[in-house]
Amino acid sequence: MLLAAGARYARRLCGRGAAAALQGRTGRSCARDVSTSWSPVGAAFNVKPQSHLWSLLGERRGLFGVPELSTPEGFQVAQEEALKKTEWLVERACSTPPGPQTVLIFDELSDCLCRVADLADFVKIGHPDPAFREAAQEACRSIGTMVEKLNTNVELYQSLQRLLGDKKLMESLDAETRRVAELFMFDFEISGIHLDEEKRRRAVDLNVKILDLSNAFLMRTNFPNKIRKSLLPEHIQHHFARDGSHLIIDGLHAEASDDLVREAAYKIFLYPNADQLKCLEELLSSRDLLAKLVGYSTFSHRALQGTIAQTPETVMQFLEKLSEKLSERTRKDFKMMQGMKTKLNPQNSKLMPWDPPYYSGVIRAERYNIEPSLYCPFLSLGACMEGLNVLFNKLLGITLYAEQTFKGEVWCNDIRKLAVVHESEGLLGYIYCDFFQRANKPQQDCHFTIRGGRLKEDGSYQLPVVVLMLNLPHASRDFPTLLTPGMMENLFHEMGHAMHSMLGRTRYQHVTGTRCPTDFAEVPSILMEYFSNDYRVVSQFAKHYQTGQACCRSVLPSMTLWMPSCLT
Repeated sequence: MLLAAGARYARRLCGRGAAAALQGRTGRSCARDVSTSWSPVGAAFNVKPQSHLWSLLGERRGLFGVPELSTPEGFQVAQEEALKKTEWLVERACSTPPGPQTVLIFDELSDCLCRVADLADFVKIGHPDPAFREAAQEACRSIGTMVEKLNTNVELYQSLQRLLGDKKLMESLDAETRRVAELFMFDFEISGIHLDEEKRRRAVDLNVKILDLSNAFLMRTNFPNKIRKSLLPEHIQHHFARDGSHLIIDGLHAEASDDLVREAAYKIFLYPNADQLKCLEELLSSRDLLAKLVGYSTFSHRALQGTIAQTPETVMQFLEKLSEKLSERTRKDFKMMQGMKTKLNPQNSKLMPWDPPYYSGVIRAERYNIEPSLYCPFLSLGACMEGLNVLFNKLLGITLYAEQTFKGEVWCNDIRKLAVVHESEGLLGYIYCDFFQRANKPQQDCHFTIRGGRLKEDGSYQLPVVVLMLNLPHASRDFPTLLTPGMMENLFHEMGHAMHSMLGRTRYQHVTGTRCPTDFAEVPSILMEYFSNDYRVVSQFAKHYQTGQACCRSVLPSMTLWMPSCLT
């Protein structure tokens, strides 16, 4: 039934012409001076949405189509429903005879909590409405506390132990089910299930405290700093946003050509914060206490167990060997950047911490005789999304389709929604693309799992849902968002995570997609970076946003030589 339904969905999407798909599915029209030769996916990202269409789409829906989340108060409803279902599943897990059903119940229990916690984890930092962020933060804390209590629930642990202790029964299970059972047991063990009751309570309290401290620390890292305008030279003030008599420093401005702008941004944005330092120290202390309480010598040993690296010693060996191999190249790069700064700014030639990103870019531009103004028009966001669509289709048999969103489904009207459809498997899931800059948005590019995929008891498949967050400039009236090679590389990287989530179709959501060892989770996304750095790939989609003309070979080789992170 899943394949049949997916195939019908694919035909419905494919059976419409480009113009119909652009107007009917995306509800957007082309901006002035933008080529109309784009595919529906390319056009969806190269034109600005018309906000008045939102009022024509019927009743309001909740975030990600979850009815309860049409208002911030819905998080309270969602978490209460999840906690109520959790109680029922715990009772069921403890009373069910050991067997494959035990693992299915544990996975459903995990999914029940993750469907609220994962969604809330994104909303608490990504939603522009403070009321939604606060409600999501409370939901994260409530669900996180329940997770830690379950990880030290002796009766629940014993129900899983009965399964793992039956060698004959374990051998009868398929490899995936055995692995998931072992992973659930691993969660119990690193949470201190072997401790006495008093120490288990301490472990739960420490885990909840670490959750709170981690959230507080990460949230503060995204806060901009303010400074009185009078404290900065007047000629650089226009580089920063204004707030009355203050300037807002919300990033490092690493590509600014003015040395003083970069220096001011670096020193002000990264200015030491006593509260943040205290939070970090308390977080590290709590992690150390927890690790020692549950039997590890350090928190690093606890965190790395179950990963590819396995131990801190392995990580240090890798880093030391990498540092040794790169030391000569690093010295050479430093010398080149120092020389370039001396050439351009002989009065202040010492290379400072805020200089490398800028001067390395200057060196590449000079070496390959290529200016951003020459190639950026060929790297519009729509062209890059078209390129990803072609790449995924050739490699994976996957096509991306722009979907219309309903009022209330997304948190900002510039969000694009993509349906991911496989040529034989049908609909695989959805990607929400939160690509554009806005006030108070975290200055980081990242991937969020909103809902993991899993095979449900009725035989249908729960489709994964993810969000990709970037910080790209908005399209203007006259031209779409144009990417630098670095921006394009980040886009390809994050889409690698999204494809991992879509293609990791496991029976159990506990191991679906990027729910895998954290060091392995970066492998598909890093592989995608290589495609963005290869002119044979880029030449397939780089075309001028106005004329649709393909990028000429005299520009493309230089453009892709620009992309590698090292100078040599």
